[in-house]
Parts: sequence; structure tokens; C-alpha cells
Amino acid sequence: MRVLVLYAHPVETSFNAAMHKMVVQTLREAGHEVDDCDLYAEGFDAVLSRQERLSYHDTDVNRQPVASYVDRVLNTDAIVMVHPIWNFGPPAILKGFMDRVFLPGVSFDMCEGKVTPGLTHIKKLACVVSYGAPWYRALILGDPPRKLATRMLRAMIKPGAPVLYLARYDMNNVTDTQLQAHLQKVHDRLLKF
Repeated sequence: MRVLVLYAHPVETSFNAAMHKMVVQTLREAGHEVDDCDLYAEGFDAVLSRQERLSYHDTDVNRQPVASYVDRVLNTDAIVMVHPIWNFGPPAILKGFMDRVFLPGVSFDMCEGKVTPGLTHIKKLACVVSYGAPWYRALILGDPPRKLATRMLRAMIKPGAPVLYLARYDMNNVTDTQLQAHLQKVHDRLLKF
């Protein structure tokens, strides 16, 4: 299976970098073809320009500024996102990727005023994330990042496709043993992806 890994963290020594490395290694170990998209390393421009917004619903031209990224999304069977949760959302660079690449005619279509999924070729989705906050704080706030993955993104892909959400909460109070256990969990779960 072709898997697009969307990675968003600027620090190469972070725990997110370790999770990213584990994700890529495990997917390859499992026999998948991996397209490793490191948004920071690739210098992805997260800013939706005025002209892009004006052309947003024009499916003849809307993908031109990000055509290479659209092609990568359209030529994959699965997506794995690896990123931290900052202020109860993804990093701006990943949010900008979704704003600029998950366009009408790409991730969804408008048919008679109704939205229909456009990424039905995506058979699996996984999010491997870390939170500074403990799980109960995320729960109190409704855990918007989890809902983004398990509701919004799920609605764009193949109906009934599995969505895996692997979260390491409470990074501000974690031990090395807990970090290693989480990396092992990521390995074990993605080996079956």
C-alpha cells in the first residue's frame, strides 16, 4: 500500500521526530511504500493567499499553487499524520496544508449544495500525536484534534475506512520509560496498519 506520511514538527531532536522515525521505519518494515512529507523540511508555505481564497471553489484552477502536494494526496492509499498538539490544534503548517491542499475537487465535492467526500481512494488514516496536557484536560475541552481526525478527516475518505488515533498525552510530565513504551505502541499498531 502507498502511504503518505505528513510530518509537522520543526525540531529534529523532539519526541515527535522520534515518533516520525518510528512511523516511517515501521511502515516500510510492514512492506508499505512510504512518501515521507516533512512539511518543515520541504519549506511548505502554510499561508492561503488572497488569490487562492478567491479561486477556492474554481476546481479548474484552485490546485495550481499546490499541484505537487495535491498529486501526492491523490496518489496514495493511506495517510499517516505525525505532529504535536499545540493549543489544542495541529501546528499551523499542517493546518495550512489542509487549508491549501484539501480543496474542493480534491478532498470534497459540492453536489447540489451538499458536500460529498473526495478522498474515497484513501483506505486508512492514522494520526500519531503528542499533547503537553493530560488526557482529562483534552477531554474537558472536547479534544478538538481527535475530532478533527475521527470526524472531519474521516468524512473525506472511503466510507467505513478505519481511523487510528495514537495519542501520547501529558508530555510535560512524562518519563523516558513512558516515551519508550509509546514508541513501542506506535510500532506495534502500525505494523498491522
